[in-house]
Amino acid sequence: MLPSQPLLHAAVFALTVLQALASNTFIAAVYEHAVILPDATVKPVSPEDALALMNKNMDILEGAIKEAAQQGAHIIVTPEDGIYGWLFTRDTIYPYLEDIPDPVVNWIPCADPTRFAPAPVQERLSCMARNNSIYVVANIGDKKPCNSSDPSCPGDGHYQYNTDVVFDSEGKLVARYHKYNLFMSETQFNYPKEPEAVTFETPFGKFGIFTCFDILFREPAVVLVSELQVDTVLFPTAWMNVLPFLTAVEFHSAWAMGMGVNFLAANTHKTSKSMTGSGIYAPDGARAYYYNMKTEDGCLLIAELDSHTHLSPASSPAVNWSSYASSVGRFSLNDRDFGGLIFHDWFTFTELTKPEGNLTVCQKDLCCHLSYKMAGQQDEVYVLGAFDGLHVVEGQYYLQICTLLKCKSTDLNTCGQPVETAQTKFEMFSLSGTFGTNYVFPEVLYSGVQLAPGDFEILNDGRLISKTRSTKPVVTVTLFGRWYEKDHLKKRPTTNRLPMILI
Repeated sequence: MLPSQPLLHAAVFALTVLQALASNTFIAAVYEHAVILPDATVKPVSPEDALALMNKNMDILEGAIKEAAQQGAHIIVTPEDGIYGWLFTRDTIYPYLEDIPDPVVNWIPCADPTRFAPAPVQERLSCMARNNSIYVVANIGDKKPCNSSDPSCPGDGHYQYNTDVVFDSEGKLVARYHKYNLFMSETQFNYPKEPEAVTFETPFGKFGIFTCFDILFREPAVVLVSELQVDTVLFPTAWMNVLPFLTAVEFHSAWAMGMGVNFLAANTHKTSKSMTGSGIYAPDGARAYYYNMKTEDGCLLIAELDSHTHLSPASSPAVNWSSYASSVGRFSLNDRDFGGLIFHDWFTFTELTKPEGNLTVCQKDLCCHLSYKMAGQQDEVYVLGAFDGLHVVEGQYYLQICTLLKCKSTDLNTCGQPVETAQTKFEMFSLSGTFGTNYVFPEVLYSGVQLAPGDFEILNDGRLISKTRSTKPVVTVTLFGRWYEKDHLKKRPTTNRLPMILI
């Protein structure tokens, strides 16, 4: 005698609950993909040609997904623009778009491909997930028809969205996220009318998702963690690295640590655009990461993470980022301060003139304190820098930054220019600042754009300190603060331009 449907559903639900309780860890995967790009064109290609290009990329992604599943991964993240590339106009991207339904429709495209309008990309992604019993995260384009009754409807009669999708291990569409903070070059897409805070539950924790440039803003990124309490963030990105603070591996690992969350970042790989840097990051540091400017190879990363970051032993009490810095007086006078630019922001610097010491540098309301000891002085110049102001190039956002960084040369005029390599190691360092925000992201970057997992920690009083002598030469030690409430302050925009840094 077969059990009744209600009993069967109850049994399946109970099993799922037990699995969730038992899954204290999970295996995560990210794939950095060297995207096959379409030929440049001013006219849209046919839907058949668009699908052919997307299938070439999905062939590669499917290989990575199969390999990840064979190694026991429960979920894999693939990059933003990973299926069709970038640099489209609104018209030329249209053949690559599909209508992506709301996940409430409870749809498995692999099992029911004709339920909605033809969606071969969603069908194939669903089958990749279903056939390999793995959650698959991908970035594609969504199109939504509209008409004149909607005053915001574009003239061509439809919205176009940069969209992340998640298919569970049965191939069901469980999440759809429309990117809210579009980068300046993304004119082919529309903004959603409101930011979407997209979450979903799994047997191995609560997940949230957002895309690339979103990470620099409060909504939806901070909301997902601070208010909705996700354990893990999924992050498809097409990130162009900019030193000294905004290389992908550096900033994404810092965001994971500052927010106390797992972070799965999958970047595209294109060295001519400084695009590389993917990682699997835990709140206490990187579990695996990839940075490679020497070849055009993609890379699959796999690592184990705690499922429930808010319950894990590594989950520490909230940091009071200004506690220590506000309790001490200035370590040094500011009689030798000088200014310099970092990505169009005017920093106040003071030079580290001795092999060890205590320094303070201030700008507006932010004072940065540094205690340090070098492990043998090289012919290199380091400075302590502070910035407290509104950044207005390629986006507007308010920053408070304290940084120890190596100058490009012994000429102080080069301080703040991008530097990848160094020779000086530090016996110890302790960096803190009188931050007005609770959102501070700690960065330690070694020579060769290498991370320093396990070599530093954050104290509850807001100090970023070394745990041991630095194992490699130091490029920068930074506390990168974001003061979201001040993002809308008025400032005269600069006319200077740099190449775009991230999309």
